[in-house]
Amino acid sequence: SPQVSFTLELEFSCSVLLDHVEVTLQATSDSTEATPQDNVVKLSVPIRYEPNLFLSSNTNLHHYEVHPLGTFSHSSGPEFTTTVKVQNLGCYPIQNITLHMALPALGHHQATILSVTHVLAENATCVLQPPDEGTQVVPVLPEDLLHLDR
Repeated sequence: SPQVSFTLELEFSCSVLLDHVEVTLQATSDSTEATPQDNVVKLSVPIRYEPNLFLSSNTNLHHYEVHPLGTFSHSSGPEFTTTVKVQNLGCYPIQNITLHMALPALGHHQATILSVTHVLAENATCVLQPPDEGTQVVPVLPEDLLHLDR
């Protein structure tokens, strides 16, 4: 029996959000068929909208000097502020976004080189938590910092 293949391309509106689309296909013929009831099929397909997220960040401190080995100070270093922004550039709403950030807080010999003093959040909930017990914290070694511009 002959077969026909075709592609349906659907375009959706930004103003009306659907969770599924229903398509009815019907084949007709001039011939007499014994089973015309199987000439109709109805399809229901779920719709998943593609997000268009934009992640940006900026900081007021672009260079941080770590003291030579063995001269780490217990006092606080210069304070700096980092701003992270997540924007939805698409026209469809996005829900349940989770952003994980790992901060390089340890240096040579597990010395603390970074600590979070406070968090300000807009339209978000932020949770500070130490690494899990099984998580391997990779320290920042001195040779890893040599490639940075001064």
